[in-house]
Amino acid sequence: MLYTLLCYNKEDVVWSWSKEEDDAVMTRLSTVHEKLVKEGKLGPSLRLLPTTAATTLRGGGIVIDGPFAETKEQLLGFYVIDVENLDAALDVAKELSAANPTSVYEIRPIALYVPEARPNAPTQMIKVY
Repeated sequence: MLYTLLCYNKEDVVWSWSKEEDDAVMTRLSTVHEKLVKEGKLGPSLRLLPTTAATTLRGGGIVIDGPFAETKEQLLGFYVIDVENLDAALDVAKELSAANPTSVYEIRPIALYVPEARPNAPTQMIKVY
């Protein structure tokens, strides 16, 4: 089953890291990433730019500059993983959390999978859930 792991953190902390601090966290995360790739469990993962670069679209087509999260932490990125069940997704989240202990990971099952529509998208078999 596919799950997404949403990575939350205190944005002011993350963006205040020195290059060396950021590189150290990314190196630890890369170790987990490489393991998941070898196991065939890692889908796309992204690191989002700061919320100051965000734009929000509200109902009625209202576009607002900036984020309007209702949490103390901001969403920094997410992973899409393909694992057997919630326990396996929690195991992956625990590994990521150990590599980046100031983050919070929200785990959500993905209810609808829509294949890529790009002309050069991979044509491998799509799993239907």
